[in-house]
Amino acid sequence: MTPLRISYIGGGSDIADFYEQDRGAVVSTACDKYIYVTVKAHSPLFNEAYRINYSVTEHTDSLADIRNDIVRECLRLVTVPAPLQVNIASDLPANSGLASSSAFAVGLLYALHTLRGEDVSAAQLAEEACTVEIERLGHPIGKQDQYAAAFGGLNLIQFHPGGAVSIDPISIGEDRLRVLFRDSLVFWTGIQRSAATILTEQRAKLADTRPLVAAMRDDAMVLRDKLRANCTIAEIGALLDSNWRRKRELASSISEERIDRWYEAALAAGAHGGKLLGAGGGGFLLLLAPPEKHAAVRAALGDLTEVPMAYEPRGARVLYAVT
Repeated sequence: MTPLRISYIGGGSDIADFYEQDRGAVVSTACDKYIYVTVKAHSPLFNEAYRINYSVTEHTDSLADIRNDIVRECLRLVTVPAPLQVNIASDLPANSGLASSSAFAVGLLYALHTLRGEDVSAAQLAEEACTVEIERLGHPIGKQDQYAAAFGGLNLIQFHPGGAVSIDPISIGEDRLRVLFRDSLVFWTGIQRSAATILTEQRAKLADTRPLVAAMRDDAMVLRDKLRANCTIAEIGALLDSNWRRKRELASSISEERIDRWYEAALAAGAHGGKLLGAGGGGFLLLLAPPEKHAAVRAALGDLTEVPMAYEPRGARVLYAVT
């Protein structure tokens, strides 16, 4: 069971093209929406080496023939004997900006290690997921999502030249956490998109946009300090707003007319600020607004579905294991 995440500020500075030259930093939090993975020995009576159940069901006798690339490469990295069955379920749709693919990789790796009777740290899980997604599969993504899924909680995550990652938990107390999530509204836009196209363009333009990414990285440090200093939701919202306006300059497909219209309508209704979660292009729209403005914001976005979310302090964890 691995949590999805809400990324506030700093996305884009977690890719190697940036942090190898100029340290990256993001602020993100795990939330109470999850990816669930079950791995079990499969009976030889089914006459198949692998059964993989997700939105489709794969039946194959060869590891190389598994079409789900994350499953295939996780099984190559952490080997377990066939026949094997892998089942995947999610609380929310994929390709929606909540880092479901990285949460899935972390969860599957944890399940495979558990099946082998091995203890594994959150840091090892995160790095192995990065190996699968970035090194072996060549996905044009950064390293923040794997660490958010493995560690959970509210953190400043920093990315250093050479690939080292440091986790700085942001401890603000239960009351402040409740206020942060109480004043956070998350809406499903109904737009599912692959982050790969957006991130590929974003990387291609990095030579020109590096100062923008650096400013967003610096604002991640500012947000950490503001959270610890008991700042107001209005201050956080204003910081998210300025970063969202910067982020839209990083690639042409990060936003579009409908998204801009929804966002401006929410601000007009009393929201302090917000952003699309993840790489952009669709998925979930996060807004910060005081409780007395929630009804107006919901009315302004009446064609979108609200999805309540709460804080999750824990990262990936094993719910049940039989050895």
